[in-house]
Formats: sequence, C-alpha cells, structure tokens
Amino acid sequence: MSAKSDLDHLRHAISVSQAARDHGNHPFGAVLVDADGVVVLEAENSVTTENDVTNHAETNLVRLASRAIPHDDLPGYTLYTSCEPCAMCSGAIYWAGIGRVVYGLSEAGLLELTGNHPENPTLSHPCRLVFAAGSRRIAVAGPLLEDEAAAPHRDFWG
Repeated sequence: MSAKSDLDHLRHAISVSQAARDHGNHPFGAVLVDADGVVVLEAENSVTTENDVTNHAETNLVRLASRAIPHDDLPGYTLYTSCEPCAMCSGAIYWAGIGRVVYGLSEAGLLELTGNHPENPTLSHPCRLVFAAGSRRIAVAGPLLEDEAAAPHRDFWG
C-alpha cells in the first residue's frame, strides 16, 4: 500500500470512531482492507450499547473477518484502527492471522486524553510487544495522524 492510501484508510477508521461516539459508544473504529486496497469490513466499538467489555472495534472486526474471510487469506489484509490496539485486541489480531496493522493515536496519547477514566483503564503495553512475542510476523505502522485520531476523544472522557 502507498503512504497516501494508508492515510486514507486510517481516516476512514477515524470516521468510524466518530460514528461509534455518535451511536453512544466509546470513540474507536477499525476497517479491514484487502491486498488490492479495497475496504471489506468496518467495525466500531460497541462496549456501551452491547454491555460487553470485549466489544472493542478491533475485536468486533476480527469476529466479522473470521466469519467472512478464509483464515489462510488474512495475512494479506491490513487492519486500520483509530487507536493503537490494546493488549486484548492485539491478541485477537494475532490469532486471526491478519498480516498488518496501521493505527492512529498511540496508547500513550490516548492515556493523555482519558486520564484515569474508569471506562478506559489504559494498559501501557504497546501492540508491537504483543506481536513480537508471537511466532507469526505482523507488520505495524503508527502512530499516524494522531491529532486527527484524537479528535473524537476530545470532550468525551471528561
């Protein structure tokens, strides 16, 4: 993928994060793109509306992808996400076999916005560390467009 298409897809994920917020959820969004650069799936956070703490945007996307795309094909896909995947989401991405992750706001940047908010107990454990502990290689790009990715979070966690 080109740097421009990475940024375009990342902006799409950021728009999904705004949609999550508009739907009454935490502002996180993710999109899955195939090797040809086509968006095949998108998912938003649904922790609040579905009352399930595992319904992060990335885990919701992994569930959809696992049902719709053959496992052997997923290494050729890229997951774009508005924020760096947490340890739980990184594990789900790893087990799904998705080959690449591009994220906007870093976990550290998210913590600056949320502080010690009880609905977002941020883990200070970068996704690269989770992926590096596995036997499968996952390429990671990010943080990118942090200011844009932070916009849906502003005035949300206060």
